[in-house]
Amino acid sequence: MSNIVYIATSLDSYIADRDGKLEWLNAVPNPEKSDFGYADFMDGIDALVMGRITFETVCGFDIEWPYSKPVFVLSRTLRSIPDGYGDKAEIISGSLQTVLTTLHEQSFNNLYIDGGKTIQSFLAEDLIDELIITRIPILLGGGTPLFGKLPNHLEFEHLNTEIFNNSMVQDHYRRKVHAINS
Repeated sequence: MSNIVYIATSLDSYIADRDGKLEWLNAVPNPEKSDFGYADFMDGIDALVMGRITFETVCGFDIEWPYSKPVFVLSRTLRSIPDGYGDKAEIISGSLQTVLTTLHEQSFNNLYIDGGKTIQSFLAEDLIDELIITRIPILLGGGTPLFGKLPNHLEFEHLNTEIFNNSMVQDHYRRKVHAINS
């Protein structure tokens, strides 16, 4: 069972600009239309857990629904999925441990965790197993940060680095697990 973050950030670790926009993600030309490993990543995922803001952002894209896996929208305020998306996503709420237990009982074991506040909440409870972060060579100077305050240090080990289009750097980390002394 793994909870994995797969996300792009600016060099200064923002995932959206000051207006909540994502156009800067296209700052680097992609003439070969590379997916930067996304399809391979998604092949290993059972479901997505995303926050309400991320869900609403995706719903606002002028594209077909981008996910072939079940999507669970973590929200305390959203009461129903908007028309046209009822067969694409489901609302889930409760403590993160309860949410994970519920999803694992449904055989959703490898979860893609997405959305700024959602990722920060999972990190704050030490529930992220892997981070795959692609840095786009742009400084936004403000916006939605990927990381927030944590109650404790979290240590990760570096697994690998890939460079895409000679400008974007993707790092893959796994959470270090420390043996508990008895």
